[in-house]
Amino acid sequence: MNDKINKVIELLNREYGEKKWKKRYDPLDQLIQTILSQNTTDKNSHAAFSNLKRKYPNWESLLKASEADIAETIRLGGLANIKARRIKEALFAIKEKNHNLDLSYLKEIPQKEALSFLTTLKGVGPKTAACVLLFSFGKPVLPVDTHIYRVSKRLGLIGDVDRLKAHEILQQMVPEEYIYSFHINMIEHGRRICKTRPKCPECVLNSICDSAPYFYPK
Repeated sequence: MNDKINKVIELLNREYGEKKWKKRYDPLDQLIQTILSQNTTDKNSHAAFSNLKRKYPNWESLLKASEADIAETIRLGGLANIKARRIKEALFAIKEKNHNLDLSYLKEIPQKEALSFLTTLKGVGPKTAACVLLFSFGKPVLPVDTHIYRVSKRLGLIGDVDRLKAHEILQQMVPEEYIYSFHINMIEHGRRICKTRPKCPECVLNSICDSAPYFYPK
């Protein structure tokens, strides 16, 4: 399997370029942005996040707002009532534990401990927690989104497992130094080529894909 994952990484890097880590958001911003991204498009989640930042000058002020006001602010991101509640509950839990809303300390503690804390927050699963650690700190933690899950199953990297198990398998499988590039490129590949109806003839991975003969019999 090591040979296969290395080949996948090599071919994706050749097709889309090897990605180098760069910080996206402050970790608390990243947490809220990722909660907003659940079950919606990037365009809508980014717009919802921008609306929050415009309305609330800091996250302390959002803590004082009602869930109804927060939900109205993020309405275009979908599932507004659920996400408003999750965001506020997460902020309260962080404040209660740390006596502030600063998550920068997660960079200094063991990765397992950081993941454990983040996943105790309601509405924060392995993917959201991994996004915070990967994108804000460059920690080698692999978020598995819908695209990565679909492409990995088709390639035969993870078998017929659920999302939680997929995180565990891929985390162990992908070399740490390639986790960031693998994550970005697998998402790109899932959006461009390996869609619900995959474009197998255009796929750089079709020679090593378990599912290509099913979708594109030769």
